Amino acid sequence: MTHTQPFELGWEEWLSLPDLGLPAIKAKVDTGARTSALHASVIETFGPPDAPQVRFLIQPDPSDPGLEITCSAPVVDRREVTSSNGDTELRYVIQTDVQMGERRWPIQLTLTNRETMSYRMLFGRGAIQPDMIVDANASFQQPELAYAAYAGLPKKKPVKRPLRIALLTREPNNYSSRRLIEAAEERGHVIEAIDTARCYMQIGTLDPEVHYDGKALPRYDAVIPRIGAGITDYGLAVLRQFSNTGAFCLNGAGSIGRSRDKLLAHQMLARAKIGMPITAFAHSPKDTKGLISLAGGAPVVVKLLSSTQGKGVVLAETRKAAESLVDAFRGLEANFLVQEFVEEAAGADVRAFVVGNKIVGSMKRQAQKGEFRSNLHRGGTASAVKLTKAERDTAREAARVLGLRVAGVDLLQTKDGPKVLEVNSSPGLEGIETATGKDIAGLIISHLESQVRPLSRVREPAAKTRRRARQLSAN
Repeated sequence: MTHTQPFELGWEEWLSLPDLGLPAIKAKVDTGARTSALHASVIETFGPPDAPQVRFLIQPDPSDPGLEITCSAPVVDRREVTSSNGDTELRYVIQTDVQMGERRWPIQLTLTNRETMSYRMLFGRGAIQPDMIVDANASFQQPELAYAAYAGLPKKKPVKRPLRIALLTREPNNYSSRRLIEAAEERGHVIEAIDTARCYMQIGTLDPEVHYDGKALPRYDAVIPRIGAGITDYGLAVLRQFSNTGAFCLNGAGSIGRSRDKLLAHQMLARAKIGMPITAFAHSPKDTKGLISLAGGAPVVVKLLSSTQGKGVVLAETRKAAESLVDAFRGLEANFLVQEFVEEAAGADVRAFVVGNKIVGSMKRQAQKGEFRSNLHRGGTASAVKLTKAERDTAREAARVLGLRVAGVDLLQTKDGPKVLEVNSSPGLEGIETATGKDIAGLIISHLESQVRPLSRVREPAAKTRRRARQLSAN
């Protein structure tokens, strides 16, 4: 009797996707995920409605963002997928062949942006064949490949095209909005300021749209959200609808929601072991004294969960004042945190401006005399500052944990190292540009371009895919 040798997989494997022109991809094998996923940006549909195609860009090597491949494939579905952090996204689904060693078989892949992930592909259980065995304690059971396989592919000239950008803001004439509009137009893009509160949507249709002033808005390549705190919930719903139309959102609805929920943001940062002032939260009024003690005792800072620009942030210098303040906030049925007051910071903090996981500018903000809040809206002053390595690493990690591509990370400088005070998903540009003299708005638009259109080394897809794309274009 002969026994067939089982086809073994480890928890990570090298594979190729020949029809997409991808000779080497490192994938995480996850039997807990039903659907496989492939990193994709610049996602564009084309072809006839009854046989749609999708064109997208992939950076197969996480350590080499300059290596970019343009791929095309038939669309077989559009499906809602819930990620491990609970975010739901409407994704295009393609079918293509996967090859490991000498074995090749068709699988379905959803397309999503995995730029913050270590693996450009997730290999779900739907792609695992009945005779395959996954050993969760082993790696690379199949032949290993290398990114050097891309070295021989022909280069393609960068694609230059203007983008259609929506700027979601209720303040089109403030400094930040004006600078973003100027920076986009200087680069040849079309940018439109849209009042978030005046958008409305029809939910449940197969072709998602956003309506404004009595008509459907056009399709946008990208959306820059600057959603005011007063309409966060509705603004995030509008942003999700834009995402459903296929627009690239500079900061996603999920990441903005996490940053705006200060309790959730602190919990996520704490889980990632990022330094923060000691923070306490309770629901019952019976816990007032214990709450203050948990935060280290007076003086403490009492902060509304929905506070912005220093509003709803109060310093209680004595225990009695802290107890009275907590009771008053509870009487208003307000959600708030009690936080350790870091006196050694002396009314100053540092803002690190993060764009695409890079620190593009930093400033030190100093509160005016008699004020502990350093916000510029509260009369604070700003000056350029050079960050330490620890401060840079902390700011980048804080933005990454919350999933923000653009963020203002506020840090306190303490003897124990940097502590994250807050992570802002819509940081203002006036203070940082004035303090540093840098074109931060231009850097934001440049990052947007890198996500929505290829600007670096782009190589042609496989010959088979190119022929199919040419045939569809001819039709």
